[in-house]
Amino acid sequence: MRLFIALDLPEPLRAELAAAQARLRGHPVRWSEPAGIHLTLQFLGETDQALVAPLLEALSAIAVAPLTLVLAGLGAFPSTRQPHVIWVGVGGDTQALARLQSAVAAATAPLGFIPERRAFTAHLTLGRARQEASPEQLRALGEALARIQPPAPLIWEATRPILFQSILTPRGATYTQLG
Repeated sequence: MRLFIALDLPEPLRAELAAAQARLRGHPVRWSEPAGIHLTLQFLGETDQALVAPLLEALSAIAVAPLTLVLAGLGAFPSTRQPHVIWVGVGGDTQALARLQSAVAAATAPLGFIPERRAFTAHLTLGRARQEASPEQLRALGEALARIQPPAPLIWEATRPILFQSILTPRGATYTQLG
C-alpha cells in the first residue's frame, strides 16, 4: 500500500485552488485533481498493510490543538525560474503546524519510517510541469506565476492528521482516507 499522512481541506479551499489552476491553464502542467489536494505532513511510500493499525494508533496518540491556517500566495519548486512543482503556500499558525509535522515524524519513526531530510515546507501542490515542457514554456509558466492573481487568503481550521492511501492510475492518483 502506498501511504501518506496529511491534513485534509474543506471544500471552499478546494474551489479556490481550482480557480487558481484555471488562471494558469494553457501552460504545460499536469494539474492535481482539486478533490485530492491535501497538506502532506509525511509521505510513507510503499507500506505493509500490517502497519496500518499501528500507524492509526500512533496518529491518534498525537495531541493536536486546532490550527488556524490560511492560503498564502503562489510559488514553485525549486523556484519560479525553474518551475517543476506549482504550489499554493500555507500561512497562519505555521509554528504549530511545524510542531505537528515533527510529532507525526516522531510517531512514525518507531514503526520504521525515516523522516525527510529536507526541511518541512507547508504547501498545497496545484500541479507539476510536464517533462516534455521546453525551457521557453517553463519560463513563461514562471512569469505567469508572478503575474496572475493568487488565491484568496482563505482561512481554515485543521484538526488532526489523517492516514491516506494513494493509488496511482493512468489518470492520476486517487486517495482514500484510512483513518
